[in-house]
Amino acid sequence: MTRSLILALVLMPGAGAALAEPARYELDPAHTVVSFMVDHVGYSQVLGIFGEVSGGFTWDDETRELSDVEITVETASVDTFDDARDEHVQKGDFLAVADHPAMTFTADGGTPTGETTGTVTGDLTLLGLTHPLTLDVTLNKAEVYPFGHQKFTLGLSASGSLMRSDWGMDYGVANGLVGDEVAITISTEAIRQD
Repeated sequence: MTRSLILALVLMPGAGAALAEPARYELDPAHTVVSFMVDHVGYSQVLGIFGEVSGGFTWDDETRELSDVEITVETASVDTFDDARDEHVQKGDFLAVADHPAMTFTADGGTPTGETTGTVTGDLTLLGLTHPLTLDVTLNKAEVYPFGHQKFTLGLSASGSLMRSDWGMDYGVANGLVGDEVAITISTEAIRQD
């Protein structure tokens, strides 16, 4: 959050006091998407998205402390813009959605790297296995929403990468058909809960 925005919030009657305490933020499902890209035989990068994402976190704007991050992604909501590929990705070679209908990311802290940037390292549970995952996070905007719910909202972008074989998803890795490294991007609007 910029210094001018913080000053403006402090000068607003009651707003500074309201934001000085840790607050719970919930992800807006209509404005949250998790996307990924993975190499396909060296020819191209395949783009996919998960459309059903929920969760939230606690944020203290004054101390910049992050806690209680809990994000759930419904694995069956994967969409790679090709029906046959989606069906394959949902099966045992990849996400095994019948046995593992959700993946979760949890964290209890972050490290500021700039005025509006930071890193968050937490645990990603996928296919029944849990390993650490680090995300680079950028605060895009922090203001009262201009219409609709009109609540204080954080606009956030996050990115990182993982080696899917760490979670036992090794289909196509040895022969180079499908890349092991998966780039992840998250875009969300998180709404302050009163």
